[in-house]
Amino acid sequence: MIRPKPLKKGDKIGLLAPSGPVKQERIERAIKAMEDLGLKVVLGESCRSYHGFLAGDDELRANDINLMFHDKNINGIFAIRGGYGAARLLDLLDYDMIKKNPKVFAGYSDVTALHNVLNEKCKLITFHTPMASTEFYKGIDDYTLDYFKKNIFSDEPLGAIDNPNGQELKSLVCGKAKGKLIGGNLSLVVSSMGTPYELDTKGRILFLEEVDESPYKIDRMLLQLKQCGKFKDAEGIILGAWTNCEAKEGENSLDLIEVFEELIKPENKPTIYNLACGHCMPTLSLPMGSKVKINGDKCKITVL
Repeated sequence: MIRPKPLKKGDKIGLLAPSGPVKQERIERAIKAMEDLGLKVVLGESCRSYHGFLAGDDELRANDINLMFHDKNINGIFAIRGGYGAARLLDLLDYDMIKKNPKVFAGYSDVTALHNVLNEKCKLITFHTPMASTEFYKGIDDYTLDYFKKNIFSDEPLGAIDNPNGQELKSLVCGKAKGKLIGGNLSLVVSSMGTPYELDTKGRILFLEEVDESPYKIDRMLLQLKQCGKFKDAEGIILGAWTNCEAKEGENSLDLIEVFEELIKPENKPTIYNLACGHCMPTLSLPMGSKVKINGDKCKITVL
């Protein structure tokens, strides 16, 4: 795997919208938040474009990505927000060129589609991080900022990961496992099944998180991964934040822990849950594609 050169103050970053359209009133504050980190911003055309529920048509959004990887003056590329639509770009990206021009690439949520294809096709480590017009524009806490900087401005391994105070890492299945960290948003991982971009979990550590989905929908998506052999193939599993993934009041439902125990636990893969990473604040940043070790006996995750 290729770890891109870390950013430093004064570097130029490209802000682009690979998925949904950006609320225009957030753009200037998003740019300022990046400038406060010491970065100079090049704004992609997609950030001011609209095409229904997309930030411009597919060609425009893919072109932003290709141009920014190709531009020698741009040192990093940040998705300004998620939404929907990144998977529509996967046939339009110049993977050979991207592999020859490794750069920091950061974002999360719908950006999962891009993380996994860049990890696999370009052997590029990418970064699961909060985004400029989703979190940064309104200010972020010290924990979130610290983990963001550790990923983006350093090439040192994170080592042992700590949750925020008061949020305990928990074990679903004991045991130890080591492998390349892959995955991200559950909906995006599931939507890759049966496509040329299907996530390969063999020998790897699978990370999953989700937002705004009912437990029965989480069950349905996890069941699909289970029946596709994705848990069986994985070395271990990390479950992050499951924000607003609760049944409606009065609705008959399993809770998420029951779903995890019935679908994931029988696979007998070392599994840690309650990691503060995903659609939550505070949140970790993670280097996708890096080697990770998990210890279900001690509820410990280490980025090697």
